[in-house]
Amino acid sequence: MALTLDQIRADVADVLGEDPADIPDDENLVDYGLDSVRIMTLVERWRRDHGTEVTFVDLAEQPAIEQWAPLLGVRA
Repeated sequence: MALTLDQIRADVADVLGEDPADIPDDENLVDYGLDSVRIMTLVERWRRDHGTEVTFVDLAEQPAIEQWAPLLGVRA
């Protein structure tokens, strides 16, 4: 199953305990409470469920959905 922008947002919202509608595509997710443990949770989830090869460092360097989308093979 291919990863989509909506799925990225839903997964981020899930690890943050937020509503997906409250997660913007263009803002720094650290400001919303995203930390290293949650980033690793997302990396492992996306590897397991979608076969992505993204690393923790890839995501931590650019903590915004619109920046993650191309790294995850999704067009924003």
